[in-house]
Amino acid sequence: MQAFRKFLPMFDRVLVERLAAETVTKGGIMIPEKSQAKVLQATVVAVGPGSTNKDGKVTPVCVKVGDKVMLPEYGGTKVVLDDKDYFLFRDGDILGKYVE
Repeated sequence: MQAFRKFLPMFDRVLVERLAAETVTKGGIMIPEKSQAKVLQATVVAVGPGSTNKDGKVTPVCVKVGDKVMLPEYGGTKVVLDDKDYFLFRDGDILGKYVE
């Protein structure tokens, strides 16, 4: 059983796994860890049910499991599940979704 199946985000929160940073340039040059850019792309691995509005109705989250999304440069809460790093963002903090 995978780690994120044991973790369900609350309300309008989204659990994402950032894509791996590029460690080699197209020319084959190794990039030192300090020089690697922060990866802003991630895959959604779990979503909460949504937020509750003034009328008590649930507003669903805009993304679903498996979506590729763009994250803000800063923010999110780091969550470690089974020795793997994930990040928790609010639905409204996600900048966009990649469409194929």
